[in-house]
Amino acid sequence: MVFNTDYKTERYALYAQWEQFPEAVREHALMSSLDIMMALILGSYGKQFEAGEKLARMMGLGGDIPVVGSEKTYNLLGAAIAMGHASNSFDIDDGHRQIQGHPGTSFIGGVLAAAIQKNLKYKDFLSVFVTCYELTIRWALAMQKDYGFLHSTGTYGAFGTALGVGRILGFDEKQLNNALSIADYHAPLTPVMRAVEYPSMNKDGVPFGALVGTMAVLETISGSTGRTHILEMPEYKEHLDNLGKVWHITELYYKPYTCCRWAHQPIQAICDLMAEHSFTYEDVESVKVNTFRSAARLSKIEPSSTDEAQYNIAWPVASALVHGDVGYMQIRDEALKDERVLAMMKRLSFEVNPVLDALFPGKRMAFVEIELKDGTQYKSRVYEAPGEMDDPNLNLEWIKKKFKRITRWMLDEDKQEEIIGMMTNPELEMTMKEIVLKINSELKHNI
Repeated sequence: MVFNTDYKTERYALYAQWEQFPEAVREHALMSSLDIMMALILGSYGKQFEAGEKLARMMGLGGDIPVVGSEKTYNLLGAAIAMGHASNSFDIDDGHRQIQGHPGTSFIGGVLAAAIQKNLKYKDFLSVFVTCYELTIRWALAMQKDYGFLHSTGTYGAFGTALGVGRILGFDEKQLNNALSIADYHAPLTPVMRAVEYPSMNKDGVPFGALVGTMAVLETISGSTGRTHILEMPEYKEHLDNLGKVWHITELYYKPYTCCRWAHQPIQAICDLMAEHSFTYEDVESVKVNTFRSAARLSKIEPSSTDEAQYNIAWPVASALVHGDVGYMQIRDEALKDERVLAMMKRLSFEVNPVLDALFPGKRMAFVEIELKDGTQYKSRVYEAPGEMDDPNLNLEWIKKKFKRITRWMLDEDKQEEIIGMMTNPELEMTMKEIVLKINSELKHNI
């Protein structure tokens, strides 16, 4: 192995500023900031966040950092752990096709915790936010090629978290290189396809990425040393040479439904067919979902927890038929005994289409065939999921509508508008701590 420690990664991580970013990058940053805050809000209502808070308290990690959706406060590590358990817990956060995972959620727990601790203004947070996306995705591309095996979100979250937290805490180039080297070395290797077939809170491994990345910074402060990270290897030089030319944040996709991205195509196809032809789930005899192999590998069991419902293809598709949507109310634990959805699951079948499978992962596509009880048959067009990077409807307004739809159970409409106004204003004269406290004051806790 050969490594070239030239601090190119660290210089970009430490010094890139909001004003230097192109307009399209700044728009995507605001889209992602609003979207990931929505994921944290939603996540604060789940059992994974409850477990994360309990863990932080068991470890004695109290402090004065507030976290989204809680009345409790923590120190840096405790807040990173708590929010790391929330951000991906309902699988509604952004993703990136080529790294096959979720970059925003991978670092937000630790980075937001550090931003709150240091009273960072919103624009300064956004500068860090963009650099985290750009370098996290680059490290993930290099890491997956280097290991030759799909390791998912928590793996590259360790690197992205260390990067953002180190910058916010005022590291210099050598200190940040040390933290990144520690995070790179100890990054959790999350075999995500196991969780696809056997769902649990393991999922994409986000909490452990947040933990390792934050610990890498604290280890550096404590005097631990590390050397070398994957982006220093000459074979991955291309990922640093295109900094400022290629903007990976603009390649993100955004998820309208609270389940694995690979189930979104048939969900949208079904919702559109039902709207176009005015039939209901009670009219349906059978549904055949034609998709790619990885999607067909998703669990089809009757779920006993929200995690089993999210990493599932049959439950979300059946929920879309019954409810016309897949959001918080369709995926939370209390919804999982819905006999209408359970009965509809038995009417579904799934088939791997070789043409669609050959397009994966560059394209994730599916179509559905529906037969009604009266013999009427409908076949959808081939769908990509809504919110893909090349979706012509994807913009800041799309994200605002998603935010309102997903959080309508937690926030009154006027409060939704207020939060949207804050999160889409880069000139906002508020610190991240003030933003989080404002959001927490508006949330409904009895749903």
